Amino acid sequence: MNEFTLTFGALFGTTAVILGAFGAHLLKKKLTTEQLQSFETGVKYQMYHAIVLLILGFHLNLTTTLDAYCIYAFIIGTILFSFSIYGLVISSANNKKMKFLGPITPLGGLFLIIGWVLLIYKFAF
Repeated sequence: MNEFTLTFGALFGTTAVILGAFGAHLLKKKLTTEQLQSFETGVKYQMYHAIVLLILGFHLNLTTTLDAYCIYAFIIGTILFSFSIYGLVISSANNKKMKFLGPITPLGGLFLIIGWVLLIYKFAF
């Protein structure tokens, strides 16, 4: 489980840097200020959770079912939250907004919250 967690942490960190640079340099000319802020929110949350996954992968045994659920919640939440934002922003910039992604973003946020609540539970009980 540790290698799985570390791999996703590194993958999320790498793609957050790439997408952050992509947004700052290439999309800056195409996006409104509001769209750019939304894109940056996706990048920030992706990087935050990349760091969390790396810390958990290095410092916890990650051997229980609770550990696995916590890791899966962070991974699924990051994918749903951040990547739905990227899709919404880029598609709306191209005047082809993929509206079906709109409800996916809060679902991703819910998974992120679940991951944090499971982490609290792990440490508190």
